[in-house]
Order: sequence, then structure tokens, then C-alpha cells
Amino acid sequence: MLDLVILSLHFFICFLISLAIWRRREDVDLHSSSTGTAETRPDGLILIGKEDDIKKSERITAKVDGREVVVFYHEGKFHAMDSRCYHDDLLFCFISLQDIDGQACIVCPWHKYVITLETGEGLYEGTDPLEPSPGPQWRSKGVKQRIHKVTVDSGNVYVSPPDFSVKFDSDYFAEKYRKNELNLEK
Repeated sequence: MLDLVILSLHFFICFLISLAIWRRREDVDLHSSSTGTAETRPDGLILIGKEDDIKKSERITAKVDGREVVVFYHEGKFHAMDSRCYHDDLLFCFISLQDIDGQACIVCPWHKYVITLETGEGLYEGTDPLEPSPGPQWRSKGVKQRIHKVTVDSGNVYVSPPDFSVKFDSDYFAEKYRKNELNLEK
């Protein structure tokens, strides 16, 4: 019984932390492609927003070819990825960023999944019992989260449309969310 109380308390605290992070941020929510107001350049790049605005808020969500994408500004670099976690449909706009093993990462407050901003790799900490002195090290699960190429030009931030010739685990929830949203519009 005590375990259940502790587990419930843990989830409640995680919820409060997520809420505090979300309320602290001044996220800009740009649903560009869905409203038809997106500027698409001849080279296919889709306007996400003004560079200074995204730097100030540190993140922005937008629609890119019908997919919800979040663009982060972290330590002088822009990163973009699907806004829905590859594991459990969690929105990344409410999550804080951390540096893990020299890489900028998102850490899910609910499941503790770690995803790199640069590559979309899922990371886990594990040991190799075959090593002479095994100790925990960060290892890759492979690329799990779809990332998108970001281009900054003349004070504007653009994202390249996704290349669907390669599939990632995050595609499942991104597509599920897109279909649910389309059903709500009907």
C-alpha cells in the first residue's frame, strides 16, 4: 500500500513540475500550414517564425506538412523534431532540456526516456558485463525521434519538410495525432 502511495505522489510531483515548466515558458504556437498562412520558399523550406522570438521563448510549435513540430533554441543552436514522443504521445513543448553525456537532450518527466536534440537518438544508461570494470555508460537505442533540418536566413527560422522515405518510431504518434485532428475538423 505504501508503494502505491509513493508512486502516486511521484506522478503527481512530475505533473506539477511539467505544469510549472509549461506555465514558465512563453511558448509561441504557430499553426502555420494548417491555416494556409505558412510561407513556403521555392526551395521547400517552411517558415516557422522570427529568429529573435524563438530565441526569447526557447521553443515554438508549428505545423509542417500537417505534422506538429517543435523547434528548440538551446545553447546557440536551433533543433527541430516531431512534437510527440516516440514512446507515449507526450508533447515536447512542456519538457525541459538537459545536457547528458555532452549532448543536448530531452528527458521525459514521466518515463525518463532520453532523446538527443541533434540526432533524435534514444539513449539509455547501461553496463556491459564483458568490460573489465563495468560501469554505467550512456548507450544508443538508435534514432527513435524524427528530427527536421532547421535553416536560419535573414532573421527567419525555416524547417525542411520531412523525408518519409525513412520511418522512425515517432511517426506512429505524429500520424495518430494528425488523423485525430483531421477527424475533429470534420
